[in-house]
Amino acid sequence: MHSGDDVKPVSVGIVGLGTVGGGAFNLLRENAAEISRRTGRDIRVSHVGVRRDKPGYDLSGTQVSQDIFAVVNDPAIDIVVEVIGGTTTAREVVMQSIANGKHVVTANKALLAEYGNEIFAAAEQKGVYVAFEAAVAGGVPIVKVMREGLAANRIEWLAGIINGTGNFIMTEMREKGRDFYDVLKEAQALGYAEADPTFDVEGIDAAHKLTILASLAFGIPLQFKKAYTEGITKLTRDDVAYAEELGFRIKHLGIARRVEKGIELRVHPTLIPAERLIANVNGVKNAVLVQSQPVGATLYYGSGAGAGPTASSIVADIVDVVRAMGSDNSTFVPHLAFQPDAISDTPILPMDEVVTSYYLRLTANDRPGVLADVTRILSEHAISIEAILQKPAHEAGSVPVIILTKPVVEREMNQAIAEMEALDDVIGKVVRIRLENLDA
Repeated sequence: MHSGDDVKPVSVGIVGLGTVGGGAFNLLRENAAEISRRTGRDIRVSHVGVRRDKPGYDLSGTQVSQDIFAVVNDPAIDIVVEVIGGTTTAREVVMQSIANGKHVVTANKALLAEYGNEIFAAAEQKGVYVAFEAAVAGGVPIVKVMREGLAANRIEWLAGIINGTGNFIMTEMREKGRDFYDVLKEAQALGYAEADPTFDVEGIDAAHKLTILASLAFGIPLQFKKAYTEGITKLTRDDVAYAEELGFRIKHLGIARRVEKGIELRVHPTLIPAERLIANVNGVKNAVLVQSQPVGATLYYGSGAGAGPTASSIVADIVDVVRAMGSDNSTFVPHLAFQPDAISDTPILPMDEVVTSYYLRLTANDRPGVLADVTRILSEHAISIEAILQKPAHEAGSVPVIILTKPVVEREMNQAIAEMEALDDVIGKVVRIRLENLDA
């Protein structure tokens, strides 16, 4: 079947016509011929739900409703695209669409990370599909990679730069020696960061995406509440510079790793060797590094946000759904990559059980014996030192000391840090940043 003449067009309804929804609307229109060549069907956006008037889009021939549920309840619609974001109305839109027997395409990582288990269960029961490529890393087809491309592999770990705002800030701090809050203001002015940047800079957005990737990698339920999340607001340009001097870059990483006792699920600033490809992913770009057997390390890089890249993923999802429509739903790839009855509830490791290396920076009074006390505390906790860097004394007579450790369980490190901070000659808090070699 090459032309869509004899087959009824597929009707798509878009709920929300912001940057992402508008991008998908335009892409479906511009690439209509190419898309129908790929699917054998014409795909038409026949209904959009917008709460406010949306100038700038040619909506002729498309029904426009201010009540977004008019789209969800329109019997003519086959696929509902949910791009309003948030976890309240969006959840109702998705659940009601499923109840109405419609397929859903969503870019909503927060919704899936927090309510995905119930959403996917409802879709499976109803025989419809919820596609979510655009929810993780924008235009990078990482969901497809994890579910299909790497399906033969046992995934060992993945590490991702999955928040463009945070990566832009880290890149500017490193390249220009600027302070965090200074760069944040610029990111807001450029429209990369929201007026309230909490989701991006505290790692919540990255944790939503990581939760989804970990489920796809390991066949576990979505468990956002168990993800360890640490932001980048406390990073200083000193640490960025010292890391560089030691041959490392600091990146805000999401890491999911399968270990003997369970699954690590964590987002935090991380030192990685400067020569790693992922260490050189700069600006608002995203990248995910996956280590799996037998293929080894694979890296996926591209734009994590923006109208074009995100629309590309949404339309690819629509294409997948259209290709599978008309056959029975056994042709769908399982939502979380593993058969629903094979999802295993492997425990998520608490952070104090995670083993990793560390970068420590402490400020000490410039007098003999301090370093000896510090190294004694480390050796009492069986923590081996990889490198020590002692910087010239400040005017006030205090000295910055930077220590890189070999891998150790976090619980031991917490105790060692508490003991160091209790030393008379250690001033203030010890700065700790985790370090991962990411060697394949």
